[in-house]
Amino acid sequence: MLSKTVDHFDEMFDVIVVGYGFGGAVAAISAHDAGADVLLAEKMPNPGGISICSGGGLRLPYDRDATFQYLKTTNDGTTPDNILEAFIDEMIQIDSYVQELAAVNGAHINRIDRPGSYAFPGFDKMYFLEIDDIPNFDPKRDYAYANALSGGPFMFKVLQDNIAKRGITARLGVSAKRLITDKSGAVAGVWLDDGNGPKAMGARKAVILACGGFEHAPEMQRQFWQINPVFSAAFVGNTGDGIRMTTDLGADLWHMWHFHGTYGFRHPDLPFAIRTKRLPDWVPEEREAEAPMSWILVGKNGRRFMNEYDPYMQDTGHRGMDRVDPSQMGQPFVPCYMILDDDARQLYPLGQTMFNDGDYENYEWSQDNLKEVQNGLIRKADSVEEVAGMIGCSVDELDATIKNWNESCDAGVDDFGRPPKSMVPVRQAPFYLAEIWPVVSNTQGGPVHDQKRRVVNAFGEPIPRLYTAGELGGIWGSLYLSGGNLTECFVSGRISGREAAAEENRLV
Repeated sequence: MLSKTVDHFDEMFDVIVVGYGFGGAVAAISAHDAGADVLLAEKMPNPGGISICSGGGLRLPYDRDATFQYLKTTNDGTTPDNILEAFIDEMIQIDSYVQELAAVNGAHINRIDRPGSYAFPGFDKMYFLEIDDIPNFDPKRDYAYANALSGGPFMFKVLQDNIAKRGITARLGVSAKRLITDKSGAVAGVWLDDGNGPKAMGARKAVILACGGFEHAPEMQRQFWQINPVFSAAFVGNTGDGIRMTTDLGADLWHMWHFHGTYGFRHPDLPFAIRTKRLPDWVPEEREAEAPMSWILVGKNGRRFMNEYDPYMQDTGHRGMDRVDPSQMGQPFVPCYMILDDDARQLYPLGQTMFNDGDYENYEWSQDNLKEVQNGLIRKADSVEEVAGMIGCSVDELDATIKNWNESCDAGVDDFGRPPKSMVPVRQAPFYLAEIWPVVSNTQGGPVHDQKRRVVNAFGEPIPRLYTAGELGGIWGSLYLSGGNLTECFVSGRISGREAAAEENRLV
């Protein structure tokens, strides 16, 4: 076992940043620009984390007070006002900051009016900022290891070029094992292992943990989530390292139950889940969903049990599956089953892959879904009776479910509140069935922090010289704001970087 205290360090830096996604990159840039000598360490062989897989848009405010009201409502008392206030004060400055960073490679900035996901006060006072073009940059060529959405690689390219321009020391394939403290309990460094054995790396000023959450840590998920199993959508590198290292020093935790997730498919050759097609979000009481959703979901009993198309289903799509039958000690909706007919099968690809991992080839979902029928991800049935046999449920139950659904489609009214324009009947044989599992895109939980992003213990006392950035202990405690995690990467990276750099040098 590695010791928490050491007599000497193998190397020394002013600030050590663990994790090279958006949050870690911004923290490293911020600390460097404040005068610190920075080491940026990433455990995986390629940088980018989950961030590079994202849509890349930053959610920013037109109006500070309105945005505060929205975040206060959607956090539902889980995040103190002073933390939200500090977050928004920094949020206001991100637009001009991205403009400065974008000058490094001539990146083009695009801004899009985009209200919040729910019609709470302040929802219409926000916008998206994204990078949509960089001269001589091809994400599929330059980041071949990342099967990403459109915007994430562009924003990461801006950050990576700024790291290179500043000459910040960045090391890949280096995993953080344990924090090192001095005799007073202040953080003095971190054990890093590049595959040749752990080395004690000293930090004269502070350590910033930007090493993500616990998307790929099933044993940790089981302690905080009822729903099980949940499969990661994009990245195997986030295994709860930062949570273990901070709780080792007495950190308090928050938001551990909350993850940004939906539902999707399992591929036997991939460690990632494949999310269902990304359909447009909609805002209750403001605008209805316009896109047709080609499927329904049924439980193991053959009955529907949820609205398959939540307003922001990439965040809450899994929540309807999160139930336990105490009489059976089982989860009746994990897995559940997607059902659609032949007309719906032809509408669009049902799945969408997204991951950052060079060890796996990209799986391209077929346009007509027939490749997935051939490889077994989707099963074909000539009758409702055959579908029921595949599920193992009562034929009568499933037949009644489908008849009721088709009547609801005709009437434009659903028992579970699904938007009328999204409702697609299940009438035309053959029918198709697929197992569906809960999917985590990213977690929100981790160590509690104060306004300066200092990690605090259960008594609210800062653990000296320890900071967080990114999704490790993020502010989102109840309902997530789309683009909010990426915004938090910039907000928290800027705050933690400059605060860490402002620490007095430790006596060594």
